[in-house]
Amino acid sequence: MKPYLSIENMTQQFPDGNGGALTVFENATFGVEKGEFVVILGHSGCGKSTIMNILAGLAEPTSGAVVMDGTEVKGPSLDRGVVFQNYSLLPWLSTLKNVTFGVAARHPEWTKSQVIEHSTKYLAMVGLEGDVIHRKPSQLSGGMRQRVSIARAFANHPKLLLLDEPFGALDALTRGTIQDELLKIWGGTEQTVFMITHDIDEAILLADRILLMTNGPFARVAESVEITIPRPRNRTEIIEHPNYYAIRNHLVHFLGTRSKAMAGAQSDKSHPNRPQTVRIDKTDGADDPEGRQPALRAVNS
Repeated sequence: MKPYLSIENMTQQFPDGNGGALTVFENATFGVEKGEFVVILGHSGCGKSTIMNILAGLAEPTSGAVVMDGTEVKGPSLDRGVVFQNYSLLPWLSTLKNVTFGVAARHPEWTKSQVIEHSTKYLAMVGLEGDVIHRKPSQLSGGMRQRVSIARAFANHPKLLLLDEPFGALDALTRGTIQDELLKIWGGTEQTVFMITHDIDEAILLADRILLMTNGPFARVAESVEITIPRPRNRTEIIEHPNYYAIRNHLVHFLGTRSKAMAGAQSDKSHPNRPQTVRIDKTDGADDPEGRQPALRAVNS
């Protein structure tokens, strides 16, 4: 049985300027289950944003296909919502109208009051209430603008929510607050989420699984790392979980060493490049039958 979102034998090539083609990634094959929160990690140039654009319907792969809920992805759709790093709000509309614009398009049968009520509810979920919802984007801080983007995306009830480094431009305190709000909304909607980030700790906090990409060219999704830390997660508490540093060390080692060592290797085009599943669990004593587990320590990224 196919997963809810299925990426099948996908390859992306671009002209190299010398009459040939540069293969960014090839034959990528992986899936995302319904309601799952999946994060993809990899160095710049490996094709993460290209994959995101293809999933959003903003670009087409050189070969291969993306199938969501039994239908091939072709072009943009209200079934897929995107939150970009640079907010992408309509500057001439108020905060509220930036949300109602999409909601009205999604639910043309709703009355104006229904659209406003629904939009206001989602803005409140990200901490935007009162007079602030009538301000224009230029009158909002960067953190507030990103809250609007997140509220707008969730309010449209897309089948797939795509997050392209949505917190990259925010300061650490604002970033942490909005991460918590994102988890709260996602937990209540059971939305399917696919996210790009460069922040390992953010990925561990948010994700059910982390996909690891090798460096390009001929990049591939090499591993699928399960996050074996139960939800709900709190950023000040997960670091005490016995699996936290074991998972973090694995991710740092892959991105710091193995992603480069595995780069540039062409695959067998007759077989899909499925990621290897990695499960790290220090809670069941499987690695140490007598229970004498070594102390775990952080590795600086």
